[in-house]
Amino acid sequence: MPDVTLDQETIEQLDALRVEDESYDEIVSELISIYQATELTLFKTGDEI
Repeated sequence: MPDVTLDQETIEQLDALRVEDESYDEIVSELISIYQATELTLFKTGDEI
């Protein structure tokens, strides 16, 4: 997995999303999953129109 450098503002935003001792990797993985699910939903919705 590639290394990613985050600026201080991004770290603060991730800290606001953290639940207990959740790692940054867990938060980012969850955000990516949400993004992919949203993208898939939008893609399928567009096909039905």
